[in-house]
Amino acid sequence: MRATTRLTAAVLALGLVVAACGDDSNDTEGSADTQPNDAAAEEPADEPVDDTVVTDETTAATDAADDESDDGADEESDDGAGAETVTLVAYDSFPAADDENPVHQALADFTAETGVEVELLVAGDTGTMLSKAELTAGNPEGDVMWGIDNTFLSRAVGAGVFEPYVSPALADVPAEFTALVPNGEATPVDFGDVCVNYDIAALDELGIDPPTSLEELAEEHADLLVVENPATSSPGLAFMMATIAEFGDDWTEFWQALADGGVEVVDSWTTAYYESFSWAGGERPFVVSYGSSPPFEVLYAEEPMDTAPTGVIAETCFRQVEFAGVLAGTDAPEAARQLVDFLVSERFQREVPLNLFVWPVNQTVELDPVFTDFATIPDSPLSLDPAEIDANRSAWIDEWTEIMS
Repeated sequence: MRATTRLTAAVLALGLVVAACGDDSNDTEGSADTQPNDAAAEEPADEPVDDTVVTDETTAATDAADDESDDGADEESDDGAGAETVTLVAYDSFPAADDENPVHQALADFTAETGVEVELLVAGDTGTMLSKAELTAGNPEGDVMWGIDNTFLSRAVGAGVFEPYVSPALADVPAEFTALVPNGEATPVDFGDVCVNYDIAALDELGIDPPTSLEELAEEHADLLVVENPATSSPGLAFMMATIAEFGDDWTEFWQALADGGVEVVDSWTTAYYESFSWAGGERPFVVSYGSSPPFEVLYAEEPMDTAPTGVIAETCFRQVEFAGVLAGTDAPEAARQLVDFLVSERFQREVPLNLFVWPVNQTVELDPVFTDFATIPDSPLSLDPAEIDANRSAWIDEWTEIMS
């Protein structure tokens, strides 16, 4: 995947990650805090007394003009009655406000339909965004937040960041996503898989078949693999979670094998993919990236491609799900709920794959054929309960750091 084909820090970063899945958050994955302003009615300045003679005709004309003016004011008031602004807080790999970007064109359609304006507030990577939200819980910087993933969900819920809300739009979202938030703690909006990718041509040249398990990867190919630091990168964190889900209490043995075998560790997805991965000119033919990476190589290739130049080891994939939610304490709760509904709608979700580099959760969205032809969506991706992640994340990162240092 060329640097111009993907959001630069994306994560996914995104970001899959992600998310994404957002990309590098911690390098783990916002606009001035704008609230609607009512137009202030100003008293007219005192007018000088003149010597105009008031007749019945002038009185009638004045009354008629006043009536016309009042009608116009009423019409203006009615037209602006629904005008309201909500602030969407998002991570830094969310598309920047741009009238030409399809994501923001979709948001413009939301405004046209509801009268609710949307302003974007970029709040940093996911970890930074969540930290800010925790500090302002109950008195938020915005009204809706986009991009908290399942590795941070329990922390956000425990801090009271979101107001519970069950969107009627979830009728089009599969139960595997809604089950993560059974009481409307937040609303699933996209998903992606963090997986080990490989350079097909490089493996052919080396005479190596792609491994089919994490064990085989560690035992035979550690010196050909580059991974991201889970303390600084969202995909790095997700890959560490994948090994914990796969090996349980023995996960540290996998990482010890990688360390002993010569694995390369870098701080970000961008460095791993665009500097160390052999497809981009580096020396390592295996990299922790996303299940959606191969189709984007095809989509944005300088020359048309019939096959993807990179592959995915499905057995290494960890599922990331991202959520949006109404921020507790918002001054515009009803408009915020309307926006959350829209973020799950087909109109918005159809723009997610090509602009956020993750998969839509709305199952009515028709995907570009390149996704169905070249992407890897594992049947049984590795996963962990969000509450278990929240309870152990810091300790796991400390253990990983001790092994790899």
